[in-house]
Formats: sequence, C-alpha cells, structure tokens
Amino acid sequence: MPDSLVNIDVIFIGAPLLAILVNNIWPRGQAQKICLPLSMAAAVAQMLAAVICLALLWQSDNTYINFSLFWDMNLLAGSARFSVDMFSLLVLFSIGMVCSISLLTAWQTIGDKALNFCNLLAIIMIGMNGLAMVGDLFSLYVFLEVTGIASFVLIAQMRDERGLEGAFKYLAMSAIASAFLLASLSFIFMESGSLLFSDVAASLADWKKAAHPLMLMVSFVFFITAFSIKAGLVPFHGWLPDAYQSAPAPVSVLLGGIVTKAAGAYAIIRMLRDVFTGIDNISNIFAVLGLFSILFGAVAATGQRDFKRMLAYSSISQIGYIVLGAAAGNALGFVGAALHFFNHATFKTTLFVNAAALEEKTGSTDIETMGGGLQARMPVTGVSSIIAFLSTAGIPPLAGFWSKILIILGVWQAGMISFAVTALFASIFTAVYFLRFQRKVFFGKLDDKLTEVKEVRGPILLAQILLSVVTVGFGLLFPALLSFLRAQSLL
Repeated sequence: MPDSLVNIDVIFIGAPLLAILVNNIWPRGQAQKICLPLSMAAAVAQMLAAVICLALLWQSDNTYINFSLFWDMNLLAGSARFSVDMFSLLVLFSIGMVCSISLLTAWQTIGDKALNFCNLLAIIMIGMNGLAMVGDLFSLYVFLEVTGIASFVLIAQMRDERGLEGAFKYLAMSAIASAFLLASLSFIFMESGSLLFSDVAASLADWKKAAHPLMLMVSFVFFITAFSIKAGLVPFHGWLPDAYQSAPAPVSVLLGGIVTKAAGAYAIIRMLRDVFTGIDNISNIFAVLGLFSILFGAVAATGQRDFKRMLAYSSISQIGYIVLGAAAGNALGFVGAALHFFNHATFKTTLFVNAAALEEKTGSTDIETMGGGLQARMPVTGVSSIIAFLSTAGIPPLAGFWSKILIILGVWQAGMISFAVTALFASIFTAVYFLRFQRKVFFGKLDDKLTEVKEVRGPILLAQILLSVVTVGFGLLFPALLSFLRAQSLL
C-alpha cells in the first residue's frame, strides 16, 4: 500500500484531535476567535482527504486501506485498527461536509458558546469517523458512545427547558440502545470468540447449527433494537423529533444532516453487508422497519406545525429508504442505500439551514405563524428549499431521484415487489408536506408583518448556495457515476 494513502488516512482522526488541542491551549478569549476557522479547516481537510483517498484507492486497484495511528500495524498480523473502503470514504466525506455547514451556521448564530460548540463538534467528528473506519463490533460500540454523549451535551447546550427535555429523551433512549447493543455483543462474543467483523460473519454463516442458536436469536433481537433506536426507525423514533426541534440551529444541522445516519443508518448498512450476510431473518425485519418508517415518517410530517419537527419526521422516512435498500441484500440495494446516505446528508442539511435562516429572520419556525409570501423577500432561501424538497421527493434529475430509484429497483430485484411499490408511492406524501410548507411560507401574497424581512446574509447564505449546487450537480452527473460504478463491477 502506498505510504501516501496511509498518511492521508491519519487526517480522519488526527485533524479533529489537533483542532481540540489547539482550541484549548489558548486563553478562552483568544480561543473564541480562532475555534470556528480552525474547526472549519479540520472539516475541509477531511473532505479533501476523502476525495484524495478515493482517487488513490481507485488507481491502486485496492478495495480497502488498513492503517493505524499510534502503533506499527505491521508488527503483528491483524493489528490494524482502522480500515476504509469506497463506502466509508463516501461517509467520511459526508461527515466533513455536514460539519463544515454546521460550522458556517454556527458562525452566524452560536454567539459566545463557539468554543464549547467547536470542541464538542470535533469530538463528534472523531466518534463518527471512528464508526466509519473500525473493523470490530466493540470498537463500533465505543465510537457510538463517543458520538452519543457529545450529541447529548450539544442538544442541551443552551440550557433552556425545551433543550434540556430533548437532551434528556436523547440520553435516555441512547442509554437503552447502548445496553441492548452491549448485551448483543456479549452473546455474539460467547458464541464466536471474536468481535472482528470477518470472524463474526464466518461464525454466523450457519448460525442455526451453532452451539447456542437461541442465545444468538436473542442477540439478534437486541442488535436490531439498538440500531433501530440509534437510527430513529419506527417504532423507536420517539426521541428524534424532540431532539431535532429543541436543539440550537447548528446542532439541528449536525444531527439531522449526519449524526443519526452515521450512528444508525451507516452501522445498519455495514452490519448487513459485512457481518450478518445471508441471515434473512435480520434483513427481513430491517426491511419491515424501513418500510414502516418510510410510511409513518412521511404521513406524520404532513401534520406538523414546526418546520424543524416536520424535517425530523421527514428524516425518519428517508432513513427508512436507506435501511430498506440495505435490507434488499443485493448490489443495487447497497449502492442505492450508500448514495441515498450522501444525498440525504445534502438535501436534509440544506433544509435545516433553511430553518436556521427563517428562524433568524422571522424569529420562528412555526409554519402556521411564520407568514406567507417570503419568496419575494428571501429568494435564495426559497429556491434552495424547493431544490432540497424536490430532491427529497425523488423528482428527476435531482440527486435524490437516482438513489431512490436504485433502492426501489434493488428491493424489486430481491423479490419484495409490494415493498418496492409502496416505497415508490410513499414519495407522494413527501410532495404533500413539501407543497404545504411552500404554500404557507413562501408562496402567495406577502404578509404585512414581513415587509421588512430581508434575505439572510453571510455564512448561512453561502451554505444554502453550496448545498444547492451539490444537489443539482450530483443529480446531473449521476449517469456518469453509474457508468463508473458499472466499470468497477459495483453494479
């Protein structure tokens, strides 16, 4: 493996660690001034590293890269602690992108809590990056805990009643998920004697003939419950709307854009692809949970008054698509799930930035009281929300259309025809709540109380434009990407 690959990979853990160190060696007043640009540099460095690694990985004809941080992995066979492939690099790029957008939002809204926010964001980056790169179940559990605890503190950062309530619900459900996951790992370890993905996959290949099949069945139930909570799948979604609604604007961007997907959806995709391969019981249950989430999230979103709460239920629905694609168990489903992971990170981050812009200018995210006709006063926010919602609904040629159609084709190919048809028609509900929001907030005659409102400026405006360009550009270039994936035998 070229040294350039291994050295670049170190950025994924080293950059946020360095940001934390530098942020905290200065006096607090000085640190408040430099923490946002320094954290932004770490997030941008991660995106660049992911792109470079993807290019070098493709050129080297390797499917993955093993690397370590503080030890020589060549001294002992199997001692590598981190590994990346094309899927995890896509996730790492998404993490860097959403963190950078969250920092842009914070630049304009976070005030004197910038240092605390940047430190916690860097910790969450380490947690999510670790999730994307580990090769054993215990390390996965550890990085999940790092991500969850830092997210809880961020939600509660403003210390208001609503934020503390949302943070408590998040902490309570996260603790339950952690308990289930740890119990599941214990049972799996007792059966397989290892928690490495490859070892567990081999030992569970014919799990019905294992020494303790009943114990493994219990571990599977615990595992499904744990990651369903982390992903916010129905019926384990209760914490998610409150957490998204009560969190400060940059934290909502972070949670809705990437944290729930990295801690839940990514882990589910990785486990179904690399660990529980061929165990139909687990795949079928996740398929059912995914479909229920698609339907319930879309229907529930249509009745929400608060914009951020509507986006929370929309996220439940879109994560359902990701999980359903992974549960199909074929190449089309996995590729569609991976690409929808990125697309959802893009369009949902856009919508949470829109929420931050509207809250800053109108003082509310209540759809019923915000007023109408804002398209005339906030044209960039209006257009970017239309682009993001159309991508959410799977309207061609935007990015969300392509990943959704791959998921539906993968589910159809897996023989789950009724699931595919239902998932296809569920997009109608997305269009319903999208049109309702646009009509009440942006369309129609300008409300008299909004005549003094002007378009948001600065970093939030930049974030909306950048994300909209990514959504449109990725959609237009998607046919070329499909040709590349076919050439790499990934489709």
